[in-house]
Amino acid sequence: PIAPRPCGGENRRVQHVNAPDVGHGGVYAHAVVDGDRVHVSGQVAADALEPVPLGDIEVETRACLELLARVLAAAGCELEDVVRVGIFMTDLAEFERMNRVYATFFPPDRLPARTCVGVAAILGGCRIEIDCVARRAAPGEAR
Repeated sequence: PIAPRPCGGENRRVQHVNAPDVGHGGVYAHAVVDGDRVHVSGQVAADALEPVPLGDIEVETRACLELLARVLAAAGCELEDVVRVGIFMTDLAEFERMNRVYATFFPPDRLPARTCVGVAAILGGCRIEIDCVARRAAPGEAR
């Protein structure tokens, strides 16, 4: 038999982070920090505290990435620390428009690995949802 591993509050390496300036539409943490990895839950424009008009992929993409940046900051990271991005879109015909906005958030020499998947629907009537994984530098470690 496998011995049970501690989790949640018992595991000091795992922290659950919720950014105070990001809405919360479900039963999940905005991010979970596991050692030096920060796993950020999918962000949608509908979670923005300031109203974001839905229906324009460029506006929604910008809102998602701004929300990701806020959650990352609450976990001690920046967009430059992101190593993987997952993008879910309801209309892949809008990929190029999304990609133009996406490119403005990441330095060309620090692009994360990425997956983009077409889906039937996203909660809140949104057109895009973006999640990510980042590496958090140890105290004193250069980024």
